[in-house]
Amino acid sequence: MKQTVCTLFGLLGAGIAWAFGGWDAAMAALLVCMGVDYVSGSIVALVFRKSTKSETGAYNSAYGLKGLCKKGLMLLFVLVAVQIDRILGVDYVRDAVCIGFCSNEVLSIVENLGLAGVPMPQAVTKALEQLQSKK
Repeated sequence: MKQTVCTLFGLLGAGIAWAFGGWDAAMAALLVCMGVDYVSGSIVALVFRKSTKSETGAYNSAYGLKGLCKKGLMLLFVLVAVQIDRILGVDYVRDAVCIGFCSNEVLSIVENLGLAGVPMPQAVTKALEQLQSKK
């Protein structure tokens, strides 16, 4: 029984890895950035109560679910990029999508750190202000 369960989970993992174009540095970086962004955003809301997503700054489960759904949609776009790579016979579209989403996640992480009161270099603060003003 144990061997059957392990085999099934192994096959499931292999299928997921194949669907996402394999497990490499780009995919690992994207998942790490997504996780760190979600956790840091939750900490800002739960501990510091300075979330920009709610009126009170406190954690709101609806916004938490919304954030998870956005990350799910990002992963769906990675699946689309894998299919485009396969159609074109190339291997850079998925990587470009992962890098683009990673950069967006890193900006959000830096913003969360700033909201938590972590000291930021002035250059980073100014860059964030410029990016936010362009939104």
